Formats: sequence, C-alpha cells, structure tokens
Amino acid sequence: MAQLEHEDASNTMASDCSVALVTGANKGIGLEVARQLGEMGWLVLVCARDPQRGIAATDMLKAQGIQARFEQLDITDDSSIDAAALRIAADPARLDVLINNAGVLFEGDFPRPGLPQDTFPSKPSVTSRAIVRSTYAANVFGAIAMTNAMLPLMRRSKAARIVNVSSKLASLSLADDFCQGNSNERYFNLLAYNSSKAALNAATLQYAIELRNTTIKVNAVDPGHCATDINGHIGDRPPSEAAKVIVRLATLPHDGPTGAFIGETGRRAW
Repeated sequence: MAQLEHEDASNTMASDCSVALVTGANKGIGLEVARQLGEMGWLVLVCARDPQRGIAATDMLKAQGIQARFEQLDITDDSSIDAAALRIAADPARLDVLINNAGVLFEGDFPRPGLPQDTFPSKPSVTSRAIVRSTYAANVFGAIAMTNAMLPLMRRSKAARIVNVSSKLASLSLADDFCQGNSNERYFNLLAYNSSKAALNAATLQYAIELRNTTIKVNAVDPGHCATDINGHIGDRPPSEAAKVIVRLATLPHDGPTGAFIGETGRRAW
C-alpha cells in the first residue's frame, strides 16, 4: 500500500509540471540544462550511463530544490533505452521534452591539446573505421533510438519539444567556406564527429517533416564552443551559457520554429 501511495503522489506531481528527459545529464552542458529547466519548476529525468555519477548529479540538483529523478540509460544499448521508456510510461506517464544531449568525441578523432601540431586534430585519412563507427553509434543512432522510443510518450504531451544537441562543426556551409578559404571562423576538421553531427542534423529534419502537422517541434542546436570534458575543456565559455539556447528551444512557444538549426544568435546555415 505504501508503494502505491508513493506512485500516486509521484504521478500527481508530474501532472502538475512539465517533464524533461536529458541524456548525458550527469555533467557539462547536460547537467546545466537539467539545472536550468529544474529551476523553472520542471521535473527533470537525469539520464546517465554511469549510475554513480548520475545519482550524484541528481542528488546535487535535489539539494538545490529541483525535482529530479535519475534514469540509468545507455543510448547505445536498445534494451537500456526500452527499459527507461517503460519506467517513464509508468511514471510520470508522459514526456514534454526530449533533449538528445549525450554524445562522444573520441581521442582517435580529436587528440588532446599538447600533442604535436600536425596531429591536432587527427587527419581524416588516419581516422579509423572503428572510431567512426563508435561515434555514429552514440551521436546518430543513439539519438534516433531515443527519439523513436520516447515519441509515444511525447504524443501524450500537449506540445512536446525535441532538441538535438549538434555543433557548428556540423554545418556543411561552414565546412565549404573553410575549404574555399572564405571563412575566418575556427574550424576543426574532424571526420567522425563533424560528419556524425551533420547526420544528426539531417535526422532532425526528417523527424520535423514527419511531425510537422502535430504540436511536436524538432530542432537541432549549436550550443557554441564550450569548455567540457568532451573537448578537454578548451572551449570559450562555460556550459551554463551553452545550456541557455538549449533551454530556449525546449520551451519554444506554439509559433516557434521546427526543423531548424539554431545557435545562440539565431539560425545557422546547414
């Protein structure tokens, strides 16, 4: 009986606030997104592959008065994703926002600073197929699997939002400008990472087309070059700043864009 009472209370809480799922939420940009949505009164599902790190992050958010719940989730494991979807279907029984934030940048694609200049970053011609495959498994296939698993729950929302965390390095226009010598923007020629994020952008458009006649909006976001573990903390600004544009897309009004690639100052070229 006590367990049933607990579940009823939890469902009541969820029905009174928006519910967001953030992958890779135990650190960096994902943690800051969870914090900022939580500060707005949202119930945040803090997803992480490592239970110890995920629980620690969740407890930290709770200590700040945020409604947070840890969900153990490996975006490269279909059974892990399916199990999480079943738990969420039971409680809180819907999802208002999915933020596909978890991603990878392997050392074989992007050697850490301090190595000889001619190895920073790795040249495409020496990037292994294994690195490309592993990068796509997380950055593309993981986001697709998460979206497919969570869409039934998002259809229960009055106005759901899907935000795919991409990168300015996904921009084919930027790559073309750099190739032609027409860009002054900093550009890292990363075969696996850049092409995987470009593929994620393409997938974003495909979902936006499918859902264009619904209340679900799907967008890709360039959070900017931030100092996180993924890049050895060489970014220009803190994760808290990057999180702001993601939160903005997560909370778009009904007349907001869908099928767009958006950065801090507005739309980015595909």
